[in-house]
Amino acid sequence: MTDEILATNANYALWSAILVLTLAMIGYALHLAWTVPQRDAVEVPVREPVAVGGGTADADATDVAQGDDAAGGESERARKAAGIASTLSWLGAMLLLTSALLRGVATQRAPLGNLFEFSVAGAFFAMATFCVWSTRRDLRWLGVFVTAPVVLLLGVASTAWYVEADELVPSLKSYWLPIHVTVATLSVGIFIVGAVMAALYLMSDRQVGGERFWRKLPPAAALERLTYSLHIVAFPLWTFTLIAGAIWAREAWGAYWNWDPKEVWTFVIWVVYAAYLHARATKNTPRRTANWIALAGFACIVINYTVVNFYFIGQHSYAQ
Repeated sequence: MTDEILATNANYALWSAILVLTLAMIGYALHLAWTVPQRDAVEVPVREPVAVGGGTADADATDVAQGDDAAGGESERARKAAGIASTLSWLGAMLLLTSALLRGVATQRAPLGNLFEFSVAGAFFAMATFCVWSTRRDLRWLGVFVTAPVVLLLGVASTAWYVEADELVPSLKSYWLPIHVTVATLSVGIFIVGAVMAALYLMSDRQVGGERFWRKLPPAAALERLTYSLHIVAFPLWTFTLIAGAIWAREAWGAYWNWDPKEVWTFVIWVVYAAYLHARATKNTPRRTANWIALAGFACIVINYTVVNFYFIGQHSYAQ
């Protein structure tokens, strides 16, 4: 099989992944739509026996009773929709991995040499984070909020950012490429899911869109804890990305730090997320403030891989 055919098949796998993940997104959306939110406790009168002259008589009392679906009713069609969506999520993730591997074999290098390839890898790691995490807890309610940005990212990457499979520029021909960039894409994939969780927490805390909808999801406090658990994993990975990039810069350009726009923004991202973790650990800082800082960190990631890549001239300009 020629390199050109392998590259074409990589594109087929990518387009298939976009289709499959779009169907998964629809499945998760139907699951949420068909799930009955938890009902509030309803007060109903009950009769309590009270002693009257050595006997008993009924007296009115008020007790709290809950319906059969008080824990949140999930219809059969909702369960089926979520099950199909979960299977499609795993399939979509595998197709993304297949696309990256085929492109790597076609070019005989790590498929991480430009923004298009970085986006595909980041989307894969975002889906892998969600799918693997789903094996440990029920995250069906989160599916639509993860697959939607992933599909959007892949759509932009496969159109506006697409480049033909080709060799690496000389600056990237280093063993540091699969190390530095793989960890970077892994951390970005986790940050994507973390940003989704932070946004959900901020909206849930203010009941944006109506209380009935948010009763289908975990409480705001639980969403906030899940947000923190993701960032506490991604931050050390981004720290390694920053350090490994400096070591690679020393080998490639003769200095650990060159004030390249990409280097500067990588450090800015690290500082913002460090501020989030500091705010999260500070008792006097509101949780909402900390999560707004987390979203600011993700906004810096978006700026770093879009605006900086295309509009700032530097030593990383080849990464477009």
